[in-house]
Amino acid sequence: MVETQQWGDNLVFWVGDKAIGGKMFALLNLDSSGQHGVVSYAAGPERFAELVELEGLVPAPYMARIFWVAAERWGALRNAEWEGELSAAHVITLAKLPKGVLGVLAMPERARKQLIAERRKVIAAKDEAASAAKAAKKASLAKRTG
Repeated sequence: MVETQQWGDNLVFWVGDKAIGGKMFALLNLDSSGQHGVVSYAAGPERFAELVELEGLVPAPYMARIFWVAAERWGALRNAEWEGELSAAHVITLAKLPKGVLGVLAMPERARKQLIAERRKVIAAKDEAASAAKAAKKASLAKRTG
């Protein structure tokens, strides 16, 4: 399991690293407004309809189409239920991973970490190149209009 902080104040939990094609299975909203609930997670098609019938659980914004639910408050489930739901979310997501990602996850830890580090460098270089191209395009446009 890997954690990242994304999209403002969201702690995202992944099965496998994002850099190798891992998938997120839960998202914890650290924003105190609670506008989108306190946590969202993969429920799967079998449990989704049952869960959204419970008080305090709703279809997750932006993610309901892939059977995610959101809890409006922590008290929507008891601690043991949370453990079960989040463990199930991990299992559901693990089952959806491509064979290549599963192969990387099965690698010895040292080799897996090295591969992930290399992949992150490649991604960072691509992101940097895209940012530079965007800045050049913006400067060119400003020259033409300015």
